[in-house]
Amino acid sequence: MAQQIKIDVCVIGAGSGGLSVAAGTAQLGLKTILIERNEMGGDCLNTGCVPSKALLAASKHAQSFRNNNIKGIASIEPEIDFAAVKDHVMDTIKSIEPNDSQERFESLGVKVIRESAKFISKDIVQAGDFNITSRYFIIATGSTPVVPPISGLDGDKILTNETIFHLREKPDHLLVIGGGPIGIEMAQAHRRLGSQVSIFDMGMMLPRDDSGNVDVLRKTLEKENINIYENISIKEVAHTPQQITLTIEKDRKLIEITGSHLLITAGRKPVTDGLDLEKAQVNFNKRGIEVDARLRTNNKNIFAIGDVAGGPQFTHIAGYHAGIVIRNICFKIPAKVNYQALPWVTYTDPELAQVGMTEQTARNQYGDDIKIVESLYEENDRAISERNTTGRLRVITTKRGRILGASMVGHQAGDLIGIWGLAISSKLKIGAIAGMISPYPSLSEINKRAAGAWYTPRLFSKRTREFVKLLQLLPF
Repeated sequence: MAQQIKIDVCVIGAGSGGLSVAAGTAQLGLKTILIERNEMGGDCLNTGCVPSKALLAASKHAQSFRNNNIKGIASIEPEIDFAAVKDHVMDTIKSIEPNDSQERFESLGVKVIRESAKFISKDIVQAGDFNITSRYFIIATGSTPVVPPISGLDGDKILTNETIFHLREKPDHLLVIGGGPIGIEMAQAHRRLGSQVSIFDMGMMLPRDDSGNVDVLRKTLEKENINIYENISIKEVAHTPQQITLTIEKDRKLIEITGSHLLITAGRKPVTDGLDLEKAQVNFNKRGIEVDARLRTNNKNIFAIGDVAGGPQFTHIAGYHAGIVIRNICFKIPAKVNYQALPWVTYTDPELAQVGMTEQTARNQYGDDIKIVESLYEENDRAISERNTTGRLRVITTKRGRILGASMVGHQAGDLIGIWGLAISSKLKIGAIAGMISPYPSLSEINKRAAGAWYTPRLFSKRTREFVKLLQLLPF
């Protein structure tokens, strides 16, 4: 006989978004249950953000031995113990794990149930031996990798982000299908750790980012001897016990590339299987659960957040969604999502960062009524002193100076881009950044230099010079 429980909030999924909602509602006094069938922390902690950044950090450290640009210090080829690097990755996960643990959330007053969840009616969820009636349900089940239907592809003989971090043998030649952020990050990490790497994409790599900035990154990857095959189609995959062969078509020619391991990073799909959403009368499709601007489903007592809600697939978006839901449920504030200042970063070296509108999005909305200014790393004294001058910043504004977006490629771009997100969300004009005092020498001066460049044509124009001369006739 199932045990009947009545509570205020039932959260399904203990990833970034689900954990944030559960912690918030419990600490604000609402009776909260958190249901998770797999590992606490979800994709971000166990198979996504945390392990990938740990692996990237190790690979960047290895590369620093090879590419030393400071005179008087010799470059050397580092000795790499690939299995030990994976120990570093697992140690990083374990260091962060307590923050997402069942014990911590129970100490906050959350009841944690480690079972699969499914709806049995519009207001009841079954999880193991429990039937849970709740005033509100929050579905935060995330997403999972998509394996494309390629002829000959054996799903049991491939790697995805869910399995690659457990691989302890160094790939001789890693084949990566998918030129998005995950694929590019893993390609560079493995190349720097000693593997030969080839990337394959049916379009251009990183298509959502500024194409000029992507070119800067592409040249770096090619300089590191990563093979990049863009605008291709994959005709067939052939598996043998020792190798994997891809047959691709490029410019109407068939090419065969053989590798030792195959990583699939060709997109993700929302996790809705097994939830029995039909019984909850919740609308969904292959892109995810349908929600309104307040993240409510058509069943207004059920919310969906993070990847499963069908929007941008970033950990920070799941956390942002959690805040929207908490304001709606706990404080009865009809908060709505606003992606106007949405940032994203590809954590390669150099990093690729974007916030707000891209140039193409801005032109689609404003036509020619935009202005673009740039600032180069090679003009920044800190970048010059550290011999790290690859990169640029591009800022897009209206003709009146309202900031619409910023695109950046270079060292620490993911950190430097943040000020432009604040400016966009606060509806600041570019003069606010131009008037800021930046410490010298710092990379943050790249931001100030771009903002100053916005005023340069007008400030030093013939008209302004004539006006200054007139002013000199006045007494001080």
